[in-house]
Amino acid sequence: MGDRARAQEQERRYLDAAATFGPALERLARAYERDADKRADLLQDIHVALWRSLGRFDGRCSLRTWVYRVAHNTATSKALRPRTNAPTLVAIDESLDSLADRAAGEQHLDRTRAIERLHDLIGRLRPLDRQVMLLYLEQLDAASIAEVTGLSTANVSTRVHRIKQILIRQFHEGSSDGTKS
Repeated sequence: MGDRARAQEQERRYLDAAATFGPALERLARAYERDADKRADLLQDIHVALWRSLGRFDGRCSLRTWVYRVAHNTATSKALRPRTNAPTLVAIDESLDSLADRAAGEQHLDRTRAIERLHDLIGRLRPLDRQVMLLYLEQLDAASIAEVTGLSTANVSTRVHRIKQILIRQFHEGSSDGTKS
């Protein structure tokens, strides 16, 4: 395959990946970056890294696995750079609905606060555990998460179970101990 054909294939794969996984990439960026401008920069960095990487995509894994691996590696490397006390995780794709009445509004506010609290707890996890949970929240199975992270499928299943137990305990106790290492 010539250079021009390779470039066209890379572009086709990128457009397909961006169309298919665009909303998930936006949720991922939102999960790592609270500030809108920094989030837009992170999303752009993810798209650039994805476009560049697709020239090396050889089909040994699914396109979905490849996209998530590139996106999470990019987001993690950007999130781990030194920062000024900015939180690293915010609500994943939680939009506020218009409130039909006061009771529904209070219920919605309680639900929104609970989701924000849960995401705050996830944001305090070690980077690999956070990555596993974000992929789990994107409804990837253990085998797919293992492909993205490089962990074994059994390790992923064990981590998801352990992290869920930690998050449940911390959510109900209001504790933040043991989440960062």
